[in-house]
Amino acid sequence: MQRPTLTLLAASLMLVTGLTCAADAPTTIPASAVQTAEQLRDKAMHDSTAYDVVTSLTTEVGARMAGSVNDPRARAWAIAKFKALGFDKVYTEAVTYPLWVRRSEHGAIVAPFPQPLDLIALGYSSGTPKGGLTAQVVQFASLDALKAADPASIKGKIVYIGYRMHRTKDGHDYGIGGGIREEGPLVAASKGAAAFLLRSAGTDANSRTPHTGVTDFSDFAHPDKAIPAAALSNPDADQLERVLAYGKPVSIKLDLDCGIVGQYTGYNVIGELTGRKYPDQVVVIGGHLDSWDPGTGAIDDGAGVAIALGAAKVIHDLPQRPDRTVRVVAFANEEMGLWGGRAYADKHAAEVGKFQLGTESDLGAAPVYQMRASVKPQARGAIEQIAKVLAPIGVTYDPTHPGGGGSDLSQMHLRGMAALSLDQDATNYFDWHHTANDTLDKINPQELAQNVAVYAVFTYMAAQADGDFGSAPGAFAHDGAGE
Repeated sequence: MQRPTLTLLAASLMLVTGLTCAADAPTTIPASAVQTAEQLRDKAMHDSTAYDVVTSLTTEVGARMAGSVNDPRARAWAIAKFKALGFDKVYTEAVTYPLWVRRSEHGAIVAPFPQPLDLIALGYSSGTPKGGLTAQVVQFASLDALKAADPASIKGKIVYIGYRMHRTKDGHDYGIGGGIREEGPLVAASKGAAAFLLRSAGTDANSRTPHTGVTDFSDFAHPDKAIPAAALSNPDADQLERVLAYGKPVSIKLDLDCGIVGQYTGYNVIGELTGRKYPDQVVVIGGHLDSWDPGTGAIDDGAGVAIALGAAKVIHDLPQRPDRTVRVVAFANEEMGLWGGRAYADKHAAEVGKFQLGTESDLGAAPVYQMRASVKPQARGAIEQIAKVLAPIGVTYDPTHPGGGGSDLSQMHLRGMAALSLDQDATNYFDWHHTANDTLDKINPQELAQNVAVYAVFTYMAAQADGDFGSAPGAFAHDGAGE
């Protein structure tokens, strides 16, 4: 092989240097796109699309528990709604998961002071034997206390943990309450407990409405390892604790008719507005289409689906398509373990570099008050540009903490997708979360429209950016991506 000439070496060096500089160049958003985003923001603040969508979903379909009779009805509704709103492409992707069903649940204190209890079975709970089970209650102050307990003190008993969630704007206490609900039954089962009860993971104090939710029973090959698990309403938890305070043995009868009955294949529903210049590069937003069964799934997560569709609609109505594709995903079965999000990430992981930026809405319909981002350092300036457009509608930018992508899209972030977190005010959210009170009346149309404005602004500006936000395999492992 001939040696390259000095001229060729110099040219090669200039090319490599140029490519490096291009790769390191800051991502910016053109002034024309900023101006359009401001117009989108103002229009979206007065647009009723999202409220019309969530009204339609909760009225025409209602509760949408994964695998239930309403699951295919919700999917058909979503496909029709995407098409009606003008998406260029609408399609589905299969998601297969264990099918858990709830038939009925009853509970009562039988001694020393007989009385009924308002409770609800938790996802992946096993059923009780026919006729129910009756056992003595053993109380623990925390999950850590349960973990430290001698199995001999638990075997054959009903474990109860009464942690009371506190109301906060960022909803961080759900990490404790939800953690007890998820892990507590598994720990209790490993120590030989007959069943598990907890105070509902919710902030409502006076409603006898229990909060359901999933457990960590995930050994689906051995469902016999699960035990009956249920949540008490807050007033019923208070009553149980008063009875326990007498210091007498307390026995409860549980009769739960529920359990896994095989597998089910549902579908993520996806719609796209095709990008004008870079159709294979996508900005992805969404919500999850499924809900728990007691309510109509308005705030969890009909609102999220509606916000994403509303944002896409105002972008759709612009005189021309944005440079990159806008993709909206209505995820299947988030509630029972991120099944739709995980299936989506498994299918699209190899394409993560084509994902410009993304996040999912899944914390109700109260206003977005804060934005966080996981992007490459050279894209921080573009995030600041987005933040400036959002500031007039009450959104601050926290540059010190990473974004996570929301519930389902956390799985793409885990694979390396650049992601935002658009934090909503969760002060009241956990009053209604996973209960029969998750209904349309909890949504304020003006607050919902603010969410649409936020999503429309960031989606459009990301789609128009000169440069990318750093998506690449494993790009954000350092910031706890996917956690």
